[in-house]
Amino acid sequence: MPRPKYFTPSEVSAHNTIDDLWVSLLGKVCDLTPLMNEYKGDVLLLPIIEYAGKDISHWFDPKTKDILTHVDPLTCCVKYYTPRGRFVHVPPPCPRTDWANDFGRPWWRDTQYEVGLLSAKTRWIRIINTLTSQEQRLEVCSEETLDEILQRYLRYNSHASSYTWKHGGVCLDMSKTLGENGVRDEDEELCRSRMDRDLFTPSVCLHFNDDLTEF
Repeated sequence: MPRPKYFTPSEVSAHNTIDDLWVSLLGKVCDLTPLMNEYKGDVLLLPIIEYAGKDISHWFDPKTKDILTHVDPLTCCVKYYTPRGRFVHVPPPCPRTDWANDFGRPWWRDTQYEVGLLSAKTRWIRIINTLTSQEQRLEVCSEETLDEILQRYLRYNSHASSYTWKHGGVCLDMSKTLGENGVRDEDEELCRSRMDRDLFTPSVCLHFNDDLTEF
């Protein structure tokens, strides 16, 4: 099975329009643009549109993976708890003949909308090209391997794969994460010490593979 793609909250927040709408929930990242197109003009889309590009995990029960419920004080019945308003695929509070329930799985349980996972912890690193002395700060996911971070960095250097990646003079294993390579995440320690973490961002140095051997 291929590894799931990890996204930072900033990447999710960039998809915040009706024509390009992502949300994150319970660690998953979902592209709900097809849902927007299918139910275009439906007022039940409004709560989702309001949270476009944001995390909506607080709408759900982490144990059941379903929408939170509450006991209605008037009817004493268990109902879905939707304080921002009822949204698509949530049944009405009372039986109605104009509500179609033949949509199959509700969108929050439908894997077709899932595009990846939300990073549990992002971190910043400095990537320094020792050939050109150029430096780039990059927000990455702690779960990503160096190969996956390289893919992020390609927008700044399309030849990044032609370099050897090192930290502290030691070659990094591109199939492992920063943590697995011994590049510590000291954000919590710096926060406790009330130190500016931007001044202590770990660096990864890129050394160009200048191999002129002829075969």
